[in-house]
Amino acid sequence: MKIIKKVHARAPLRLGLAGGGTDVSPYCDIHGGAILNVTISLYTHCQLAIFDHSGPSRFYAADFNVEENSDTASAERRLVLHHAVYDRINREYLNGEAPAVELITYSDAPPGSGVGSSSTLVVAMVAAYAHAFDIPLGEYDIAHLAYEIERIDCGMAGGKQDQYSAAFGGVNYMEFGADDHVIVNPLRIDLMTLRRLESQLLLFYTGRSRESARIIESQIQATESKAESALNAMHNVKKSAVEMKNALLKNNLDSVISVLGSSWLEKKKMAPGISNSAIDAIAEMAYDAGATGLKVSGAGGGGFMVIAVPPTSRWAVRRALADCGGQFYEFEFEKHGVSVWNM
Repeated sequence: MKIIKKVHARAPLRLGLAGGGTDVSPYCDIHGGAILNVTISLYTHCQLAIFDHSGPSRFYAADFNVEENSDTASAERRLVLHHAVYDRINREYLNGEAPAVELITYSDAPPGSGVGSSSTLVVAMVAAYAHAFDIPLGEYDIAHLAYEIERIDCGMAGGKQDQYSAAFGGVNYMEFGADDHVIVNPLRIDLMTLRRLESQLLLFYTGRSRESARIIESQIQATESKAESALNAMHNVKKSAVEMKNALLKNNLDSVISVLGSSWLEKKKMAPGISNSAIDAIAEMAYDAGATGLKVSGAGGGGFMVIAVPPTSRWAVRRALADCGGQFYEFEFEKHGVSVWNM
């Protein structure tokens, strides 16, 4: 058994700073969505080896210690995304030849943490296959294919921002419309502004993973039923993405922090479960210790909390949340999207 080629792909996770949830259909199809996000130095990883023989492929999620083969019965599959990416690439680009591969994955962030880990993992896997088999896919192609695999092939509820942020990387203002229309606008932000913003943000994992599908389904129902309060909240959240973009381009960090907090207040009105008593208690302790703004990243309900705090109060906030059962993660902004290299 000989390895013909081995590659490693790495895709960055993201922080949704404003507009989150407006990239979910049918809201973005009807009203248009807008999101401001930034990728960070936490990643999903994928190592792909191609063998010179035929036979079942091996999929291994190292962070979950789950191993399956490509011939594992559908009803018994836990690594649904691994199978789905392999099947789609094989069907669409490899003429159904089903090459024998070994696919090993892991993530720097826990599952359900609200930083797009599952979608980013799909982007990493798609990019790895594209590189290994010389499939000419650009950033938009990779993101769109990853979106289709996760949302259509696997039927997993969610939006579009995660796939595009992982593919492109950096600070992006994204616009979403009907018929899968997506425009990624990379923002050229002054380096000192980004460094100042980094110094004023903490990333706190609340210790509670969330089931985004249930929250997203509630949001979809609110859009379809034209629930006025939820729709108005979604409109305001979308508006906050524009405000955040303008504040960043003008190097106005006070406005950035203000929008971060106000957009979270509006997002909580979009659907039940976005916040809860545990999240509210953590937020209150953070504010009492000196935080100036915060929001939960992703759909809500748990996962990572982005906390804005003056640099001189960082340790006060850390101490205040020390007994909350969570964990702080160190990070920097990442300007590059998914990357692949030969092993």
